[in-house]
Amino acid sequence: MAIPAAVVPVAEIFELRWKVLRPGLPGESAVFPEDSAPGTFHIAAYDESRAVRACVTFFPEPLPEPSSESGGRTQAHRFRGMASDPSVRGRGFGRAVLAAGIAEARSRGAGVVWCHGRTGARSFYEREGFTVVGEEFEIEGVGPHVVLVRTAGDGAD
Repeated sequence: MAIPAAVVPVAEIFELRWKVLRPGLPGESAVFPEDSAPGTFHIAAYDESRAVRACVTFFPEPLPEPSSESGGRTQAHRFRGMASDPSVRGRGFGRAVLAAGIAEARSRGAGVVWCHGRTGARSFYEREGFTVVGEEFEIEGVGPHVVLVRTAGDGAD
């Protein structure tokens, strides 16, 4: 069974983002500057009861140096705030929002997608075709991360 995923308003994903990515912190810690920027879109995946079980936010942003494999010629979309409800991990909800987000970014002209991924999620992203670029780094208060990059593909996601 395919997991439904769609572009939604940020308000629809905010609770899951906060609960999973910023537990114990004030709600405003889960508000991103990009949330309402031009070109930003949010994806949610739902279970059979229409509860949001995974989410992600995409927005146009060039690859950072030295990761700029596209030489600045290919439009890039960054994603952040990817979260899945711990009760459904391993059941395809994260993959569903990622695939829907990549497809939407591609439809908006992106040739490359990238993120600052938590090192604990590195193997998930690598299974989805991402490559680590550069060295591990620390995001204060959040933990160790790496830059992960992949092409936006040709529609075969």
